[in-house]
Amino acid sequence: MVAESGGPEDQKPQSDEARSAFAPPAGTSQPASPPEEEHPTSEFALPTGVHQDQNGQSSAGGSGGGSNSDTLSSAFTPPATYRAQQSPPAFTPAQGIPMVRLTKEAPWQDRMRTMLRMPVTERPATEAIQRTDDETGPAVPRVLDLTLRIGELLLAGGEGAEDVEAAMFAVTRSYGLDRSEPTVTFTLLSISHQPSLVDDPVTASRTVRRRGTDYTRLAAVFRLVDDITTTDTEISLEEAYRRLAEIRRNRHPYPGWVLTAAAGLLAGSASVLVGGGFLVFVVAAAGAMLGDRLAWLCAGRGLPEFYQFTVAAMPPAAMGVALTLTHSTDIRPSAVITGGLFALLPGRALVAGVQDGLTGYYITASARLLEVMYFFIGIVAGVLIVLYLGLQLGAQLNPEARFSPYNEPVVQILASMALSLAFAVLLQQERSTVLAVTLNGGVAWIIFGAMARTGDISPVAATAVAAGLVGLFGQLFSRYRFHSSLPYITAAIGPLLPGSATYFGLLGVAQNELDTGLASLSTAVATALAIAIGVNLGSEISRLFMGVPGAVGGASRRAAKRTRGF
Repeated sequence: MVAESGGPEDQKPQSDEARSAFAPPAGTSQPASPPEEEHPTSEFALPTGVHQDQNGQSSAGGSGGGSNSDTLSSAFTPPATYRAQQSPPAFTPAQGIPMVRLTKEAPWQDRMRTMLRMPVTERPATEAIQRTDDETGPAVPRVLDLTLRIGELLLAGGEGAEDVEAAMFAVTRSYGLDRSEPTVTFTLLSISHQPSLVDDPVTASRTVRRRGTDYTRLAAVFRLVDDITTTDTEISLEEAYRRLAEIRRNRHPYPGWVLTAAAGLLAGSASVLVGGGFLVFVVAAAGAMLGDRLAWLCAGRGLPEFYQFTVAAMPPAAMGVALTLTHSTDIRPSAVITGGLFALLPGRALVAGVQDGLTGYYITASARLLEVMYFFIGIVAGVLIVLYLGLQLGAQLNPEARFSPYNEPVVQILASMALSLAFAVLLQQERSTVLAVTLNGGVAWIIFGAMARTGDISPVAATAVAAGLVGLFGQLFSRYRFHSSLPYITAAIGPLLPGSATYFGLLGVAQNELDTGLASLSTAVATALAIAIGVNLGSEISRLFMGVPGAVGGASRRAAKRTRGF
């Protein structure tokens, strides 16, 4: 074979096809000729020997063909024994899927909260769409941006996470974006919209970096959302942006000197609640106003809120220690220090944190409660520093002074109403809501005094009942005015805050009586939790007696989660 081979030119391949790895080598037999069809058969084509009848069913040929048991069909084809009329309700509950009645008479908060607590597949169709200049509807990114800006103002104002999600969901549905899912955490807002199953989702987010207490701005945002979700009012995106910009630019309803005077009135009223007289009222008010001005000074220098609370807690404590050094028997220094603590305890953040935890928003609740803990540690640090210095100077602070009887119901009721009034001013509430929250605070103290002082019931239990009534009345007030419930609740719980238990706990720690101090601080923590849980429970009870949208047939309102320990 070597001799028969030609020269180098004869061994050169005729074309590039000879270099293919799949080409058969020289001297081997060539394969059979390819089929006439240019393209191979599709993988979805019926195999050889299988025939399709007129009903669209496939049967196998050959010796074993023709039997129904050998029928080949698609995976999506129902079996031969399937009958639509006799099909079992495999994916439908026995009682059926309840239909939600989203009546327009119910407030938008309840309607949106009902929808958020439903599965996505059971939500009703989109509500009325607001007027737009384009027939195709509003631009999705602009609607999402407006929604995030509204949610930012609500979350920064102290609103609960569920109410913020309800407001965001209401805005998107009002502009036709029914497939939207808002998500709220402590500092991050996000919303995602997916037009259909085949379209890419559009997601936007916004970070809340600054928080400010202004319930007037909060009420204005609620009115804007109420107008957007009402069919009687047509608000375009441009009009909504304009109103939102006006809300942001609005000044606070009260100037700085009024806020400082309100802090003094709050501290003085709290000192009267724990047994102080007129002189104690004046000294406690002076200490609280001095602490408020120092806190404003620290805020202007950019110090964090932890140090602001620490500095603000020092002047009232210093006033109480100074009165002790005078050895005056007519003045109760503990009442002065307790009044100053009332003006600093973060009741608003505590209520919001516990409310988020009870409604299933555990991440936001944990962050809020951690913030409350930092504020409380700042207050403790400021008071402990002053108490320790006072003990070193020879101040005789009596931890048993809390057991001194003080029964002046009329004076204490008026002091509790004044405390709620001052708290409302500090929260920058609208002037139209101040009277209602003042009366609510007076009712709370009457219930607490009747149970704890007259009925000798546990102060923690009495606090929980009084806070529950505050939440109930606040929820009713908010539904009547179509506002947030916070302006009617937060200031009214001011007289119930555990100021005296906190002070005596800190005093025990400062005097190295850890058992007594920790027991008193535990009472303060239990009282604070009783306030938060009572407020939330009162709000939930109020919804049971109102026309909340629910399932047809009187089905119960759905909760955030339905678990039984597993």
